[in-house]
Amino acid sequence: MDEYLKEALEIVKAQAGVRTMAEEELTSMVQKLASGIKAVAEGGEVGGDDEASVDPKKAIREKTIICCVCGKSFKILAKKHLATHDLTPEEYREKFGYKKKLPLVCKSLQRDRRKKMNEMELWKKVKRQKK
Repeated sequence: MDEYLKEALEIVKAQAGVRTMAEEELTSMVQKLASGIKAVAEGGEVGGDDEASVDPKKAIREKTIICCVCGKSFKILAKKHLATHDLTPEEYREKFGYKKKLPLVCKSLQRDRRKKMNEMELWKKVKRQKK
């Protein structure tokens, strides 16, 4: 087995001992680390681009949303954070292929918000005011 792969496996093993990781996350992390370690050992540069390699389809998770630009996890992908990447929420959605009105929040928070809005029944209040 390749020595770079062994080193990458040790790092991922330690990371998996600290937090729960999906199978695809484990394999992609091993691949990235092995190629990164190899590049450093051979005197090359690691990850020449500014983009984090996060699949936009998998970025919105149950308890977190991962920024597709930097790879950091949040509950809400706020305008303030996107501004650090010189993006508006609209530009971010367009760049990563999201629908125009998709909320940039994790699934659990989105579900809680939807439930709260249904409980408030604001559409009924608006109809009463118009009459």
